[in-house]
Amino acid sequence: MKSSIGSETAEASANQYRRLIVLAVIGLVLFFVLQIMLPSLTNQSSDLPEGGMITKEQAAQKARQFADSVWGPGTEAGEPLVIYHSRSDFYGYLSKENLIGDYDKKWNRKYPYDVFRVQLKGAANGQDAAVDINMSSGQTVGFQVKSSDKNAARAAATEDPAAKDMLMRIAESGMQLNEKEQLAGPVLKLFGYDPSQLELMTGTDQSGLTYRVKDAAIGQSRLELKFAFEQGAVTAFAPVFSVPAAHTQYVDDQTKLANWLYWIGYVVLTFILGVLAIVYSILTRHHTSFARGAALSVIYFVVAMVGTLNMLPALQASGTTGGILVFGMIIQAMYTLVMAVILYLSLVGGDGLWRKQGRNLWLRASEPGFASYTLHSMYRGYLWALILLGVQSVIFVILQLTIHTWSTTDETQSPYNTIYPWLMPILAWMAGIGEEGVYRLFGIPMLKKIVRSTFVASLLSSLIWAFGHTLYPIYPVSTRPIELAIIGLLFSFVFLRYGFATVVFSHVVFDSVLMGISLIAMGDAVNVIAGIFWIVLPAIVGYVIYRFNRNRKFAPQQPAVQPYGTAGPGTVE
Repeated sequence: MKSSIGSETAEASANQYRRLIVLAVIGLVLFFVLQIMLPSLTNQSSDLPEGGMITKEQAAQKARQFADSVWGPGTEAGEPLVIYHSRSDFYGYLSKENLIGDYDKKWNRKYPYDVFRVQLKGAANGQDAAVDINMSSGQTVGFQVKSSDKNAARAAATEDPAAKDMLMRIAESGMQLNEKEQLAGPVLKLFGYDPSQLELMTGTDQSGLTYRVKDAAIGQSRLELKFAFEQGAVTAFAPVFSVPAAHTQYVDDQTKLANWLYWIGYVVLTFILGVLAIVYSILTRHHTSFARGAALSVIYFVVAMVGTLNMLPALQASGTTGGILVFGMIIQAMYTLVMAVILYLSLVGGDGLWRKQGRNLWLRASEPGFASYTLHSMYRGYLWALILLGVQSVIFVILQLTIHTWSTTDETQSPYNTIYPWLMPILAWMAGIGEEGVYRLFGIPMLKKIVRSTFVASLLSSLIWAFGHTLYPIYPVSTRPIELAIIGLLFSFVFLRYGFATVVFSHVVFDSVLMGISLIAMGDAVNVIAGIFWIVLPAIVGYVIYRFNRNRKFAPQQPAVQPYGTAGPGTVE
């Protein structure tokens, strides 16, 4: 009888794997076609210029050459800072109006929306300068000198157009329109513009100087050449395509909504879950251990801080330097520590809640079957990650066809704005461990106590998790809650069906594939190898844990709990 039951169980497991493999292959094909092939063919989503790109070192060299030719050689001090800068407002307009392909064919070569911004210390007669370099051709497309005038500096920092205009007029007081035109003339000649093709747009009652290039337009956007001045010199020049006011207002309104959803739907509710985790980690202490999850919480904190430190160039690019940067890093470290504590309490409380109900969804290393459980969790994690990538791809297509979803670039999420781009996918482990611990292992049983429904509890925990992603530049803001509510429900299914280890592996693999592909797209050998490594790393981790635990000896008596994977969603008591 035992032999018959064992063979039936093995056959059922094999059939289950076969079904998952088929679904994973379908998911991989959908992901490849819908998120890689089609966007590449239609030029709809790429932060990379066509025809290859120069390196950061080459961009720095081009910027130095430009600075030497304009402000004289030998004035730069220190190493240049090279960051990725994007006109996300303009790219977003093109994306929303389906104009990216047309723009790339006609204008992007000369007027790129993505550039390398090279910051040179003391290069402009002792003042700091920023030079924008075309990422593809290496040509200089614009520059800005750090203002020595307080009003001009404040104008550059403010987002209010009226305040910016007022402060710039104060900074430029005494300069007449004809003086500005005379100063702008040599710059126009330097960048190859024909004055006969330019239309002056700025009067004496406005700050700076703006020319409009005749017959240079796409959609409702027009090409403008913008100048800024200070103390009888040009301090900034940039060729930019204007963004319609209606588009800007729409993005502003959506951003306000995203902030409300993030702070109320995610931050506040996650904090409440953290408080409840304190309570239930104490109430269920007889079913678990306070040593449970300590290692994972430490890993979470270390990985999160490594990821934050790796993003220093993005912070420096935004003008955050010196004491402000140090203070910001301290605040970020404190926030990360709070999140690590919430994770720790969630791991303890979540494990206790499940074991109190008689279900063991997270095996300990000291429990029989741990090695095999980890190995199979890794296998299933990869298969489910591919399935979820396919589901996500289909969701995006449906949302594009129904609510007209579109996205834009985000400098803070770019691997180019990191110290080591190859290190960026380490954040996949932070997301996989932290989010699954808080919103699945603890969130589901905790919310189930309130709503009395596993499905509703899974949906609510998924929504809280989804609201934490609303600040990503994807519009309408409702896109991410819809997408991630569905993905979150599938993560919940994986968790309830196979256990905590499987859902962590699936989440880590899911994010590692997306981040790894962004590294592979950079093209250089180091990042291509790193991208592949991060995608493979979960398999290495799973196998190493299996190897070190497969010969472990166990005590004869173990907790009477329901084994992982024997009950599906909706069976929580």
